Amino acid sequence: MALDAPTGDSMSRRAMKAEFLDAETERRLACAWRDHRDEAALHRLINAYMRLGISMASKFRRYGAPMSDLIQEAGLGLMKAADKFDPDRGVRFSTYAVWWIKASIQDYVMRNWSMVRTGSTSSQKSLFFNMRRVQARLEREAAAQGEKLDRHQLRQLISSEIGVPLRDVEMMEGRLSGSDFSLNATQSTEDEGREWIDALEDDRAQAAEVVEERHDRRQVREWLLAAMQTLTERERLIVRERKLREKPRTLASLGDDLGLSKERVRQLEVVAFQKMRKNLESQSCEVQQFLA
Repeated sequence: MALDAPTGDSMSRRAMKAEFLDAETERRLACAWRDHRDEAALHRLINAYMRLGISMASKFRRYGAPMSDLIQEAGLGLMKAADKFDPDRGVRFSTYAVWWIKASIQDYVMRNWSMVRTGSTSSQKSLFFNMRRVQARLEREAAAQGEKLDRHQLRQLISSEIGVPLRDVEMMEGRLSGSDFSLNATQSTEDEGREWIDALEDDRAQAAEVVEERHDRRQVREWLLAAMQTLTERERLIVRERKLREKPRTLASLGDDLGLSKERVRQLEVVAFQKMRKNLESQSCEVQQFLA
């Protein structure tokens, strides 16, 4: 359901001219939408209360979000409220819609505050929107009593005041301490300054490690191939199908192909591994030196 105007300014002007609904008209429109999905009734109901949404959106401008986006989120909150509203409960739509508008705007602000998800639980929301206010009040009260709170004391008081775990306060303090920065930004004002991304540690394997790993894989492969050569063709088939396939075959399926019982295939598998182990043990000095 589209709102009347796509931009914040035009939507604000339109909202200021919208009609005021009395309780009976409001109830009739809400019933029409609930019972008959009458979009015209929904449209009229939403437009009538957009001034409420705009008023609430303006309170969140300090978080840096565009006013037009906040108004759009307020409109979404109104539509959610209209969809959930039960006019038979005797409550005015504005009273009910306030909570949906606020929740929609708060979710938007938190989603767009940082590329790192800030959080969506009730305690995290309470911290995000109240932490700075509570912190300022606690600092004023301490200063009035001639005290100075250190960071740990302040965090503990905020945790107790808002009713959230201390670790959540510490996490949110870090999230609110600054905005996101591009890794491609230079570390100085000089044109040739190094970008921040150049300071990140490269977690890829170094060249020496890659060469060593390839050598080790090749050596292990040679040992296994030599051990496999001590097996009969049937034993090699069993080892390949049981241990070297991405999806190992069952004893029963191999038994069907070889004309053997499942137990006989298991016995041949055990014998094959014993032969391979014996071959590897014959090279024990070289293997132990490799593993050392």
